[in-house]
Amino acid sequence: MKLFGSSGTRGVVGDGLTPEFVLRIAKAAGTVWESDRVAVACDTRTTGEMFSNAAVSGLASVGVDVDDLGVVPTPGVVRYCDRESVPAVVITASHNPPEYNGIKLVGDDGVELSVADVERDENHVLAEDFATAAWDEVGEVRDVQSANRDYVDELVASVNREAIADANLTVALDPGHGAGCLTSPEFFRELGCDVVTVNANPDGYFSGRESEPVGSKLGDLCRLVKASDADVGVAHDGDADRAVFVDENGEFVAGEASLAALAAAYLDEGDTTVAAVNVSQRLVDVCEDVGANLELTPIGATNIITRIRDLWAEGESVPVAGEGNGGVFFPDYRLVRDGAYVAAKFLELVADRPVSEFVAPYSNYVNVRVNLQYDSEAELEAMLDAAHDYAESSEATPNTTDGYRLDYGDAWVLVRPSGTEPKVRVYAEARNEERAQELADSAEAALRDALESV
Repeated sequence: MKLFGSSGTRGVVGDGLTPEFVLRIAKAAGTVWESDRVAVACDTRTTGEMFSNAAVSGLASVGVDVDDLGVVPTPGVVRYCDRESVPAVVITASHNPPEYNGIKLVGDDGVELSVADVERDENHVLAEDFATAAWDEVGEVRDVQSANRDYVDELVASVNREAIADANLTVALDPGHGAGCLTSPEFFRELGCDVVTVNANPDGYFSGRESEPVGSKLGDLCRLVKASDADVGVAHDGDADRAVFVDENGEFVAGEASLAALAAAYLDEGDTTVAAVNVSQRLVDVCEDVGANLELTPIGATNIITRIRDLWAEGESVPVAGEGNGGVFFPDYRLVRDGAYVAAKFLELVADRPVSEFVAPYSNYVNVRVNLQYDSEAELEAMLDAAHDYAESSEATPNTTDGYRLDYGDAWVLVRPSGTEPKVRVYAEARNEERAQELADSAEAALRDALESV
């Protein structure tokens, strides 16, 4: 049994994800970690406080003191862990719908746990091996009010505020009702930007838009950019570890294009970047152009973090890394996806030229993504068997790093199970929409045929 997926553990509240489950995860973490103090934080979901309380109880029950941070973006929690040298339990389901919640575990070095460390925690949960404290040795809890303010202060000090302020930028911001509501508006104002907002009130129901910041859900932000004559639009997911962009014309910028543009700006010859197996050809082209190396991992932040750490141990330079969903790392700053920091690095570059011009060289591919829901392990197995057969019968050689990726030179398609939801995902990319849709439709048809046979 595997409890943690590609980015923590997530589930529908009441259906697998319960306070009792969170309690066990926290007890295991408190048992495994060699720390007598642990932080707990959450995003804005309606169940965040309930699960935070469960985590606090679990940690205290194994004799660990708890710093209760409240609602804080995941990168803000990571900063706290790094500065205070304490690990953390973060209650968040990131971009998932409001009925979901989840858990991320962060080490006392301010980095989400490696695959090996997560597995160690899993083993204690499954074995119910907890270091339960005596009644007079349980942990104490203290409220910490300063985590968001300290996070914003450090962000401002870590980017080129002068260059951004001198550009007199207007930023249209959509935090998606998530934890970024409490930090990003203030941050961009302190960078000297005029800031206009939409969906900027904390709301665990995500009433204004769904939490995942994809182009089809950002109509309000696109309209706000036009109405306010903004220079750029910025959108976050629920825990604000992602940033995606809208150009000055109110047009959505694909995450794959913004990642490639950032990589082109910050990679040098001999550097290495790390991306997931659904990497865009845009990033492949950038690496070839600048003479940088590209390392592919299974999808998910945990896998990318683990590989970056391995590369560091080998003496490699990794200035930028990430996925085309807005989850970008600047590891030399901190080994975390930080939506606010990434947006500021983007602003540094567009201070001298419009967003549309900045991303134009990386906007010549079309991406299609299809999600197929499954309701049983039998349905999942049938679709994965069909994906295997589909890949083996293709003219391309399958890359099986994570699922089945088929590269055709002019285009590619990837089929893999989600690590966070009961879905099998189909990704396709090509230089024109017809070709991308053709590849996605072909793979989807094979999977749907398998579903109908169950």
